[in-house]
Amino acid sequence: MDLALVVPLSGPAGMFGPSAEACAELALEDINAAGGILDRRVRLHPVDAGLPLPLLAARIDEMVGRGLVDGVVGWHLSNARKVITPYTAGRVPYVYTTFYEGGESSDGVYMVGETPEQQLFPALRWLRRELGIRRWCVIGNDYVWPRETARATVEFTKTTDIDVVGCSFVPLGGRDFTAALGRIAASPAQGVLLFMVGSDCAAFNRAFAAAGLDEHRIRLSMMIGEDVLYAGGPDSARGLFTASGYFESVVSAESMAFSSRYESRFGTLAPALNNIGESCYEGLLLFASLAEQARSLDLRAIESTASHVTYHGPRGEVRVRGAHTTQPVYVAGADLLRFDVQAELSG
Repeated sequence: MDLALVVPLSGPAGMFGPSAEACAELALEDINAAGGILDRRVRLHPVDAGLPLPLLAARIDEMVGRGLVDGVVGWHLSNARKVITPYTAGRVPYVYTTFYEGGESSDGVYMVGETPEQQLFPALRWLRRELGIRRWCVIGNDYVWPRETARATVEFTKTTDIDVVGCSFVPLGGRDFTAALGRIAASPAQGVLLFMVGSDCAAFNRAFAAAGLDEHRIRLSMMIGEDVLYAGGPDSARGLFTASGYFESVVSAESMAFSSRYESRFGTLAPALNNIGESCYEGLLLFASLAEQARSLDLRAIESTASHVTYHGPRGEVRVRGAHTTQPVYVAGADLLRFDVQAELSG
């Protein structure tokens, strides 16, 4: 069985590629050791999600159309997902592992990642309750996930005493944060919501700290792992929070066993283990579980049995509800170059 593994190997999100590929390799080893999928050994075919979108779309169209792959799995940005789904919908299963803005309903697409209702909004409520953070300024990259998530956040705050007091968007790959930093400094915001990608997020965090804005404001960053902390450096991590379904610091038998195996397999110089890379492990387990439950790759067969799918992975027990998975979500704070879990969130 052949699967396209679509992960960023270039561009602003390219720093996530090494950990994504490493975690996918672990999943591949586990799946094949258990007999593969539908009694077929699985092979992965990496595709760079950082390609220009027309080239990415053409590559997926070719792979699916010529029968080179039986499905698609991967962590990539929402703008990549939107050019992939027209070529997978109704044809092959597609497991999207990224937390995202919500609303995906293309035929045959299943999501590992959390939506704002599962991840972001509970984190905002927790920070309001625990730290008293009420006023937020949004800074994001200028594409679908940040803009749609910002819109959803503004709608969410209308039912709370939390306020969004400003929004600013910068191009993917941009490094001129002057206007955004000035807007934050001039605002009454107590916190900054960061909807930024990989190296862009690391660069912004350095600029934020250099401007002294971390002295009296926290940040809640929603696309960040330890690799971004390394890129930003310890001086840019003060008051930085995130929320996710996986952290290496979660104290559970499943999480500790996974991190131990990761280090044993790839060594102490392995790519930083983080929630983004780990989601690719989850995505492959989910793909295998969906196919095995249906005993088929037929989309109608998978749809009819998906609600019965349960599997165990680094996040513990994961269940499928509709096209999404359900799992615990945690809020964590940066401690120099790692994230320490502060609390388990409820929706």
